[in-house]
Amino acid sequence: MTQLERLAAAVTRCRACPRLVAWRERIGAERRAAYAGQEYWARPVPGFGDPGAWLVVLGLAPAAHGANRTGRMFTGDRSGDWLFRALHRAGVADRPTSVSRHDGLTLRGAYVTACVRCAPPANRPAADEWWACRPFLTAELDLLPRARVVVALGGFAYRRLVRLLAERGLPLPTPAPPFGHGREVPAGPLTVLASYHPSQQNTFTGRLTEPMFDAVWARATALRPAGRAAETTTTPAGG
Repeated sequence: MTQLERLAAAVTRCRACPRLVAWRERIGAERRAAYAGQEYWARPVPGFGDPGAWLVVLGLAPAAHGANRTGRMFTGDRSGDWLFRALHRAGVADRPTSVSRHDGLTLRGAYVTACVRCAPPANRPAADEWWACRPFLTAELDLLPRARVVVALGGFAYRRLVRLLAERGLPLPTPAPPFGHGREVPAGPLTVLASYHPSQQNTFTGRLTEPMFDAVWARATALRPAGRAAETTTTPAGG
């Protein structure tokens, strides 16, 4: 078992936040009518992808009926539909759809994770819940030494990431630039790119369009280290 696999196993066993444990398990028991015949994951969701990744994708948290159901980040909901189409167009996902942690999706040079590993009520994790999950993200960054670009999806992910990198001693502009779509922030060996989250409230209203989203991934690809071939790894099943 690799270090990333051991970390994923530790994530799935976590019960540190009583509110999140109760919520994720309640959703898994009650289920949405469209998924009534499916067994929900209803546990913390680990990150997944290529251990040699140059690109890290950082979201907020699992969706109640998306990753909390499927057990894989951004899998099984409309945000994930947007994300994996974009990653496929950018050449780091081998297919444009992701419906199950067992569907064979492969990421090449990319790793997908989130700030908080359990679905939070109203998609709003509390401060102490982020702090409880923070060591998992720190460990992932340590275990992805080839990462050079981190795309933060949404203001929550962007602000937590920038603060985390500053606390780890990476050189960042002072004060840290505010969140904005397309924001680019150098952080030592890393570059942070900010994007609106591909949530329905952004995509249905036109606040985020596919050309806007593609521009972020095009910039990420342009920042990819020259001469580095992507290592290909079948994504962990997650359970």
